[in-house]
Amino acid sequence: MDIGTRSSMESSNLYSNQRSPLGADRSKVAEPDRILAAIDIGTNSIHMVIVQVLPSLPSFTIIARERDTVRLGDRCFQTGNLKPELMDRAIAALRRCQQLAASYNADQLIAVATSAVREANNGREFLQRIQTELNLNVDLISGQEEARRIYLGVLSGMEFNNQPHIIVDIGGGSTELILGDNHEPRFLSSTKVGAVRLTAEYVKTDPISNDEFQYLQAYIQGMWSRPIEELKACLGRGEIVRLIGTSGTIETLASIHARETLGLVPSPLTGYQLPRTAIAEMLQRFSTLNYQQRCQIPGLSTQRAEIITAGTMILHQVMTMLNLDTLIVGERALREGIIVDWMLAHGLIEDRLKYQESIRQRSVLSIAQKYQLEMPYADRAATFALSIFDQTLGKLHHSTENDRELLWAAALLHNCGVFISHSSHHKHSYYMIRNAELLGFTESEIEIIANIARYHRKAPPKKKHESYQNLMTKEQRSLVSALSAILRVAVALDRRHLGAIKAIHCRYPNPTELHLDLTPTYAKDDCALELWSLDQKKEVFEQEFNIKLITHLI
Repeated sequence: MDIGTRSSMESSNLYSNQRSPLGADRSKVAEPDRILAAIDIGTNSIHMVIVQVLPSLPSFTIIARERDTVRLGDRCFQTGNLKPELMDRAIAALRRCQQLAASYNADQLIAVATSAVREANNGREFLQRIQTELNLNVDLISGQEEARRIYLGVLSGMEFNNQPHIIVDIGGGSTELILGDNHEPRFLSSTKVGAVRLTAEYVKTDPISNDEFQYLQAYIQGMWSRPIEELKACLGRGEIVRLIGTSGTIETLASIHARETLGLVPSPLTGYQLPRTAIAEMLQRFSTLNYQQRCQIPGLSTQRAEIITAGTMILHQVMTMLNLDTLIVGERALREGIIVDWMLAHGLIEDRLKYQESIRQRSVLSIAQKYQLEMPYADRAATFALSIFDQTLGKLHHSTENDRELLWAAALLHNCGVFISHSSHHKHSYYMIRNAELLGFTESEIEIIANIARYHRKAPPKKKHESYQNLMTKEQRSLVSALSAILRVAVALDRRHLGAIKAIHCRYPNPTELHLDLTPTYAKDDCALELWSLDQKKEVFEQEFNIKLITHLI
């Protein structure tokens, strides 16, 4: 079903009429068809999908796919680093992806990296190398964000009919488990249980010995215990759920089963039903065969044969613990979710995925609540920051609407470090935001948000600061310098946390001066502490924008 098809329950969607707290104009603008390419740099493989986006529907059509088994997850045991030879293979695979995308005249290439790069000690160095050698920006996404985009991808290709569905996506380094019903995902999780990871760490015999088989089974069960209990708690009493499976492991199992029971493999595989009993039989079979024998099974590639036993065991354990007897195959997942997320960000989807328009805002507000922020103060800081941003746009800076949203998030969360300690709370804010797993943001965007919050007080950004060094590009560092300078001024304007300043008006009497006309909330309040605070903090702003800042109370 196309993502443009309207749900019969759309009118009941809690978020269908919710206005974005940023006040951004989300009105739909007619756009021509676009060719997009999405790359998923995974633990086992590098995948790319090329699609034609049809904004008028809105939907997208897949026109090409590319896959290369690289095994980035086979990291150095001693150091935890990605191996040089595997990084070389990945670079070569990404270059081929770029060439293929160019042959289809792709307007944009969007790339994300997941578990293997996320966990490697030299993961960021690898992403910097990709940027340098290929001029390709790769976003590192968290496990929760990966699960969210998988959900979007599955929804783009299957109809849920507003009924709860569990999605399991078995990757090389992690497995994502999702519960959703067309609208808000009720549960998102990412567990460090993947086919490549488990094979590398726990399977040393071939065929797998009984002791290793039993240990691996118990280990998987232990790892799944908590997330599955949490997922079950999100289900209503008596609710019936269906299980949807995505990933290469599941598609391979479905292909083997179809070939051996039907004599052919359906195309597409989406919708194919795989019984748990059949999965158990295949698991038992794989465990008795060595690698060469597994390679002889029709439909099982030589690369997949290395990890199929662990991958099948993960799936069987999930189905057993959920007490579900049938799995339905879905062929769309993370890569397609990247495309859907792009369409959402560009205002092309207004139907049953509409709740995702505000996923960023709701995620930020959720983190603010978690850290018990003083919300009236946080809201004022964000409002002042956005007001200054808007009034200086095109004069002091040329930031984008997306940059504005990053500033809003940083402004709202800038004080969260107080949850730990008021002393050096700006540094605590950086680490708390950095590890908060904000949904809807890429890893690089979260890094930017955390750095903007980090520099709302004390020393300005410096090259020697570790947090500043984590920014991948010169453009990101420049953006942090500019937006954190704006945030400093916004924070100063509410020094007493009383809302003493009602409004800000920016004037430019000449190219070297910016005048701030401040309207007090209370007529008899001289706002002396706010003016003093601004005078103390304005130097960073003046140096950043090479302009003198003058304030007036009107």
